[in-house]
Amino acid sequence: MTREEHKLALLKKYFGHESFRKGQAGITDAILDGRDVAAIMPTGAGKSICYQLPSLMLGGVTVVVSPLISLMKDQVNALLQAGIPAAYINSSLTPPQMDMAISRARQGAYKIIYVAPERLETQSFRDLGSFIDITMIAVDEAHCVSQWGQDFRPSYLNIREYAASLPRRPIIAAFTATATDAVKRDIITMLGLRDPYCITTGFDRDNLYYAVSEPKDKLAETVRLIKSYDGQSGIVYCSTRKNVELVCDELNAQGIPCTRYHAGLPDEERRRNQDDFIYDRVRVMAATNAFGMGIDKSNISFVIHYNMPKNIESYYQEAGRAGRDGSEAVCTLLFARKDVQTCKFFIENSNDENEQSEEFKRREYRRLDAMVRYCTSPDCLRHSILTYFGEQSADMCAKCSNCASGFVSEDVTVAAQKILSCVYRLAQKDLRMGEVFVTDVLTGSKAKKIKDFGADKLSTYGIMADTGRLKVRAIINGLCDRGYLRRGDFEVLILTAKARELLFEGKQLSMTFKKSTAEDKPQAAKLTSRQERIAEDPELFDKLRALRTELASEAGVPAYIIFSDAALIDMCRVKPRDMDDFLTVSGVGSVKAERYGEKFTAAIRGYLADKASEPAV
Repeated sequence: MTREEHKLALLKKYFGHESFRKGQAGITDAILDGRDVAAIMPTGAGKSICYQLPSLMLGGVTVVVSPLISLMKDQVNALLQAGIPAAYINSSLTPPQMDMAISRARQGAYKIIYVAPERLETQSFRDLGSFIDITMIAVDEAHCVSQWGQDFRPSYLNIREYAASLPRRPIIAAFTATATDAVKRDIITMLGLRDPYCITTGFDRDNLYYAVSEPKDKLAETVRLIKSYDGQSGIVYCSTRKNVELVCDELNAQGIPCTRYHAGLPDEERRRNQDDFIYDRVRVMAATNAFGMGIDKSNISFVIHYNMPKNIESYYQEAGRAGRDGSEAVCTLLFARKDVQTCKFFIENSNDENEQSEEFKRREYRRLDAMVRYCTSPDCLRHSILTYFGEQSADMCAKCSNCASGFVSEDVTVAAQKILSCVYRLAQKDLRMGEVFVTDVLTGSKAKKIKDFGADKLSTYGIMADTGRLKVRAIINGLCDRGYLRRGDFEVLILTAKARELLFEGKQLSMTFKKSTAEDKPQAAKLTSRQERIAEDPELFDKLRALRTELASEAGVPAYIIFSDAALIDMCRVKPRDMDDFLTVSGVGSVKAERYGEKFTAAIRGYLADKASEPAV
């Protein structure tokens, strides 16, 4: 059997797939050739297979460095269900369990071992490296190695030293869903990757529908959206614990089962609430961003951001937890001006010493500015995300709220002159201010800070009171994009020489704006895909789902680890009656077929027999 044939045979046997997804084959080959890897792949693209499958073909053991206990547990459960010997060694184990796991690892009982980065610093795990042949270290969520990444975990910086301390340096394969060029360079440098095979498979998740709206009542809009999703599973992200409690209480009061997750809850309650969501006992989770990294729940149909995240990296990763099984899913961001102030507060009041430098704050403000532009721009939302990550895309996608709303072109020459004049008048008073303050002045805000600085005495105070704040800010962003304004330190607005064209030389300026819509109906409509696929035979789907729940309960694992919704939907399409047919179902490998095939095919045979015996209507 050739290596190619061997790869595909293992892919089907253990993971139930006939072919590789984009990027997987190249990464697998690079690892098998002994090369280090730096791979940037979107959530749901199948990163784990890229190191799990070659670990089966390499000699020795693969150590997977992962940041969260919940991720390790899910991944190990999935591997064990697929018939791959694996274990995790982390702080959730009791001392006797830890000793047993280390002892079994020394005896060669595991092919894949998951650990937190902090575990690499312990003497017991370092000693283990002398007894087993570690041929690969797979670094999951590798952006954590960079302080400019989404999460900075200092222990990630020790991975390079740990690899060097082993009797034989292993292959190092790094994976993440989000990384700018700067973060990618950090990953390669800080992990000490040698001539790595680098690949970015693309950031586009074409099954996700992106939406931004600015509702007058966020809570009511959240309830409306979730009710429109007709019993499907999703996450509502909030920036504060207070909002998590508010959303959770309101959803439950409205008859929508919801649980909560934030750092202020006792550990036991957080664990219980997370399990209730993962095991489908509760369909909605209200949470801060402390929840979600490494959650492999495949049937999340929507993610709502009740508050704006502090940067696009965070938003992309959190929104990307929807639609992991490939079904259509909706990612909605409910924008409000005060969210920007909350993000600025977090930037200015970090307790981390690494986040106190002026350079760090400047970077964070630039990232925040990009997030605000995403929320206020009329441009295609998918195009905005992909452009941010350096990927080219079409100007319109037809699968976001901006594209669905349509656009209108408008002459903004006079409005632009008013904005530029305001910035000029403020500078005359030695006031360098950002877009929020300038907008406050132009719209005639009564805020105390306006009076404190004497800005209410300017000739430009209130001259755009009849223009919506979001539109004023959209024009400001447009002026920055076109070079009439630039942003200085801490995002203050500064006139450029080009501003003379609009102020004194008769230059005309038009901008494109999103048409306003009263309701975001396309958001709800996009979730019909999963429902339509189930509707091919909803009765059989419910029967198979009940069987899956029963088997998951017996095995003590989440239902999606037995089979994903996508696999059940394919069973409804194929209707396999024997093992040969069952093996043709997407996501069914020979190990799971041997374990569960007879029960599922028996259920399908019984269902078809009952249908055949029903009298014709």
